[in-house]
Amino acid sequence: MASKSLAHSFRNFSTVPSFCIASTIFRTTYTTISTFRPTVHRSISVASRPVSVTPGSFTWDDVVHVSSPESFQDDPADLTGYFEKVKLCNRGSVGLFLLFFSCFAVQTKDVKAFLSLPIDTQSEFFPFVIDGQIVGYVHHGFAKHLQQYPNVFTFSQDDSVKFGAYLTLHESLKTPEDRTRAVGDVVKCLGEEVIPGTRNEVYGVHMNGYVEKEGKKFLWVAKRSQTKPTFPGMLDHLVAGGLPQGISCGENLMKECKEEAGIPRSISKEAIPVGAISYTDIKGYGYKRDVQFCYDLKLPESFVPENQDGEVEGFMLLPVTNVANVIRRTQFFKPNCSLVIINFLFRHGYIKPESSGYLELLQSLRSGTCF
Repeated sequence: MASKSLAHSFRNFSTVPSFCIASTIFRTTYTTISTFRPTVHRSISVASRPVSVTPGSFTWDDVVHVSSPESFQDDPADLTGYFEKVKLCNRGSVGLFLLFFSCFAVQTKDVKAFLSLPIDTQSEFFPFVIDGQIVGYVHHGFAKHLQQYPNVFTFSQDDSVKFGAYLTLHESLKTPEDRTRAVGDVVKCLGEEVIPGTRNEVYGVHMNGYVEKEGKKFLWVAKRSQTKPTFPGMLDHLVAGGLPQGISCGENLMKECKEEAGIPRSISKEAIPVGAISYTDIKGYGYKRDVQFCYDLKLPESFVPENQDGEVEGFMLLPVTNVANVIRRTQFFKPNCSLVIINFLFRHGYIKPESSGYLELLQSLRSGTCF
């Protein structure tokens, strides 16, 4: 969802986010494709209480146990667990403050929940501006690192524009190639110690792969490899990946389908774009304005995913209602994946307008400032 002006400012989008971030159940219900031996589940509690299994250390047995409707006496219409997942993706986001106050904290009469809501931390960041467009934010504390590169970055003060003080690129960097190379060199020089978890993509494509059996829907769920640098061992979509510059969302999705789940192009080309979710996550030096483009793909009953790139530990096919239980009750899913699946639950009728907080939850899925 990048604008033309940003596309022409940088040849490769990877440069911008790198330093901005710094600153009823059938017998065949559970189909598991895995590279490890399941173990007996441990005690797991519902989402409103601490989960006793550390995120990433759980097994498929744990997932099956916690997803079962019979495991806990809770109300599937209670949206509290979903709101908690939205909150995890919107740390420090003042845009959700009133939403959580009116719905999450007040409706549950939970004063502590209200007091733990994020505060507005945006004032701690400089806008990063290129050709008059804000393309990111840089934390005041991180700015000292960029001041070491005066031939690349310029700090300006202009009260005639709405953002006042801001960071921009040196006037000598006029072409996308020059800008990309210069900022990329800075990112490399600062390294992992200053910019941990550097990524090459700012937008993502996420796909819900589902199957219909005897009138019921099932979702394929992936478990991330323990060697992944981010969220190792946590649950994920069947297919998800970052969107590099120079490739369309649809083409990138088909590429990711092949790499992550072995889905041939003849099947993946049928994936349907179903919108996007957005959020703003502010923590420490990190200011993440994220957009995830969402797709649905109805898969043949006979299809079994097979990972090709070593980034997935295993797959499991679960009823959609059970996947919803995992999201409501635990923090097993990678946080932004929960939002994409909640979007799926809305669109396929699993979250109903009779539920208290329906509209607020729906609105919260597109709360990011990048929309």
